[in-house]
Amino acid sequence: GRVNSGHETASVARMIAPSGWVEPGQRPDFEEITVVLKGVLRVEHEDGVLDVAAGQAVVTRAGEWIRYSCSEPEGAEYVAVCLPAFSPDTEHRDPED
Repeated sequence: GRVNSGHETASVARMIAPSGWVEPGQRPDFEEITVVLKGVLRVEHEDGVLDVAAGQAVVTRAGEWIRYSCSEPEGAEYVAVCLPAFSPDTEHRDPED
């Protein structure tokens, strides 16, 4: 994707989330397709919470507020596809406390 190759249309990343990991909330300018390979990934959004288990996927829209986390003891492994490609300048993370 954009960060490693300069490709702006799409990015694909394999992610590993350890138990207890909580990412800051964000309102990205990109759509994100997340496919969980192992464990359970929690996805908070403005209308509630989804627990996405291995073999499941979730799609978040550009401009939608989301926060990812993992509280499962075994952690989680997932693939994130961003359209257009991920960029730190377009994820718009919440201010840290």
